[in-house]
Amino acid sequence: MKKMALFAAVAAFTVAGAAPSYAQNANQILRGTAIGAGGGAIAGAVIPGLSVGEGALVGAAGGAAITALTKNNRKYYRDRRGNRYYIRNGRRTYR
Repeated sequence: MKKMALFAAVAAFTVAGAAPSYAQNANQILRGTAIGAGGGAIAGAVIPGLSVGEGALVGAAGGAAITALTKNNRKYYRDRRGNRYYIRNGRRTYR
């Protein structure tokens, strides 16, 4: 179990270190890491044989990986001419 926790920690730091190269920004990745760590800590408290710290590490790695690998959550629309755009800061931004 300690090897899995060590692997999860290394994976979390790797994904967090490579965050600028992904499509998401660092704040979104850190938010996903925090949510994953919280969920993992709860799971570690409930699942026998898994400590709270190990659960938090595994959850943090999973949350960071899922957030970093998910594409931008932009909703695209089409104008009258069929051009795709999304809304950023209240304005249309075309692809």
